[in-house]
Amino acid sequence: MIGKLKGIVDEIGEDHCILDVGGVGYVAYCPTRTLAALGGAGEPASLFIETYVREDMIRLYGFATHLEREWFRLLQGVQGVGAKVSLAVLSTLAPADLANAVALRDIAMVSRAPGVGKKVAERIVTELKSKAPAFAGEASGTIGLKQELGEGAAPAPIADAVSALTNLGYSRDIAANAVAAALKEAGEGADSSKLIRLGLRELAR
Repeated sequence: MIGKLKGIVDEIGEDHCILDVGGVGYVAYCPTRTLAALGGAGEPASLFIETYVREDMIRLYGFATHLEREWFRLLQGVQGVGAKVSLAVLSTLAPADLANAVALRDIAMVSRAPGVGKKVAERIVTELKSKAPAFAGEASGTIGLKQELGEGAAPAPIADAVSALTNLGYSRDIAANAVAAALKEAGEGADSSKLIRLGLRELAR
């Protein structure tokens, strides 16, 4: 089983790359975000690998980070989601953005991925909501608040502040981040008007 490859980029295709490791060229299918982050041909690179072995083929999937690979595995645990859909989701959303979307139950955000309809997106956010905090990466600081918002369990001042910022045109994720920062400054007992004011100040920075 191959877990990681480190070598020289030989070729970058639309959905894959060829990594030369000691004279052997490995074909790895990758999210477009991962491919875009690779240097050009001749540049050194390393990929975290998920190996699929079937009767008729062996296929390698490559990822820029360990966290990206973990989300690839998680996504395929959702009914109706295979490798192709998982790559499409990770091509559209970074792991932290995906964790936020799942926590907020942002079906529209997940369904931005090519080939992911509303029903599949809904299954993703429903089936992975309990797992998102453990794989939130850089979003881990606000993931709890976003889960409360997604479940409709957030305190009224917080929910109202996020709703107000969303109505001003900010995405729910950006609004939640701003209110989380405002809450840190204002304290738990702050009312919605104060959270909105501080949230707007945060967004203006």
